[in-house]
Amino acid sequence: MSASPPTSTPSLAFAATLLLVAATTPDAAAQRKFATVDSLRHIQSVEPRSGPPGTVVRIYTENLPLQARIHVGVGAMRAGFEALAEGTQEMWGEVSATVRIPDYATWERPLVFIVFNGIFSPIGISDPFHVTDEEGLVQRAGRITDEGLGCVTLRDGDEYMYALTGVPGDLKPGDEVVVQGTVTLDGPCGGADQIAVMNLKRSG
Repeated sequence: MSASPPTSTPSLAFAATLLLVAATTPDAAAQRKFATVDSLRHIQSVEPRSGPPGTVVRIYTENLPLQARIHVGVGAMRAGFEALAEGTQEMWGEVSATVRIPDYATWERPLVFIVFNGIFSPIGISDPFHVTDEEGLVQRAGRITDEGLGCVTLRDGDEYMYALTGVPGDLKPGDEVVVQGTVTLDGPCGGADQIAVMNLKRSG
């Protein structure tokens, strides 16, 4: 895919926000074909999947419907998406793009990459990219859950699940916590991304 240099385009980011936020509004059923994450195809490869702001990430996928034009954006769930690249698919529908993680990205929340068609309807979404600080740490606020996996798990505000290691043994489902630590992708607990906790604060 031939992509233009990254640009910041507020109007495009606003359009993406409307499309995804609609999934949580009362009239979501009318918007379902555009707005629900479940209707989006999975972007197959994101490399790397963690790093500080400024990290250059390559995305690649072969499973999206053919489009005359596509746009690639980055943002957070239920928040704005900034369109960073524009281009066309290859002959067999392959989409590839190189995207730089924006300087405003924070270690407190993961980002996802999203592919839009020419009229900015989303068609593909990635696994989360874990923004780190310069020391390689992430911070997540959420609640302890029981996922039936035999490990301590946390769901953050975006409902992403993390397996936690190095936490106190008295944590129980429903506890609200803020954790800081390093992320391991596709860990041994049900394939969930894992956080090796260095600092934990109870928030509830």
